[in-house]
Amino acid sequence: MSGPGPIKNFFSHIEEHVCELLLAVFVTLLFVQIIARQFFYYTIPWGEELATYMFVWFAYLGAVVAAKMSAHNRVAFQFRFFPPIVQKVSETFADLLWVIFNLYFTWLSYDFVFNRMNLFWKSQTTGVPMKYFYMILPVAFVLMSVHILWNNYLKLFRHVELVDPETEELEALKAVAKPHVA
Repeated sequence: MSGPGPIKNFFSHIEEHVCELLLAVFVTLLFVQIIARQFFYYTIPWGEELATYMFVWFAYLGAVVAAKMSAHNRVAFQFRFFPPIVQKVSETFADLLWVIFNLYFTWLSYDFVFNRMNLFWKSQTTGVPMKYFYMILPVAFVLMSVHILWNNYLKLFRHVELVDPETEELEALKAVAKPHVA
């Protein structure tokens, strides 16, 4: 049985790909801006503003990716002292509070972007309506909520052990280092 096809794989990691693209473009844009300023005494008028908006989008989508991978920073040390069922209930309750916060913030940001934002607010250098830059707020918080709920479904009903990438990497390093210890 083969794995998912390349198209399905691409779309299952779309947030990561968008983050990679945003990072590459805004870093390149800032680099070009520095080179142009230092060597040609020219500044791209819209460069820094666009790079700033791209960085904000990158940060919010990065939070979505972290939620998808169950890699968000959280204080979970105290849960190690609880029995497994109490640990699972406590983490699930904390995740539900997180989802409630996300959905509330989704509602607030949606209301701001679509009902309260002045239609004439535009980016100073690009002329693009600010609504398009602020759209990341409701989108990111909805996506985070979906990923948190999906991860909890996998943990609670499918009994999938979700391990964040940092823990996986540490375990791999320990496994590699262990045979060398005499």
